Amino acid sequence: MSEEAARAFIERMKSDDAFRATVLAEDDVEARIALIRAEGFDCSVEEIGALQELSEAELDGVAGGDCSPVCCGANWGQDEGIAVW
Repeated sequence: MSEEAARAFIERMKSDDAFRATVLAEDDVEARIALIRAEGFDCSVEEIGALQELSEAELDGVAGGDCSPVCCGANWGQDEGIAVW
């Protein structure tokens, strides 16, 4: 499991509409992880989540925003139509 794989997964989720739809169509977390690993991404939910939180913090810092997934329960990317997890 690696941070590099988690980054690659997030990038593919942002750039590949069909892949994102396939992953998000799976409601069961274990099945979703199995699907992600079958696609060659050897990463954990924790690694993906940590990168998503980091990305949100980076975006807030640049934009001067004060909302994060922790304070408002937002899912990173939803506002842009890109749900990663």
